[in-house]
Amino acid sequence: MKNTDAVQSLLALGQESRLNIFRLIVQRGSEGVTPSDIKESLGIPAATLSFHLKELYQANLVLVERQSRNLIYRPHAKQVESLMEFLLFNCCGGQSCAPELPTKKKITKEII
Repeated sequence: MKNTDAVQSLLALGQESRLNIFRLIVQRGSEGVTPSDIKESLGIPAATLSFHLKELYQANLVLVERQSRNLIYRPHAKQVESLMEFLLFNCCGGQSCAPELPTKKKITKEII
């Protein structure tokens, strides 16, 4: 992923309503969600919702499919994975980020 693509994605997610919309779309996964479902769940006016969905789509974070008279929004999983990989590239200098848990020996020594 290029820096410019990451910036565009992060800018799209940097607005509270868009972040909430994106999180709802991600929660629904491959099932997808219609704008009317989003509007009902989050209470966002239709015109505002349309604007935010367009921003998420242009940032390549969501995919949209027309099914009959409905639009179905789904997360663009490959793009989201690419963004996460970009953000975590060489995280912690290539070492595990998980804190090291003390072993039984260390615990015993600390207690004594």
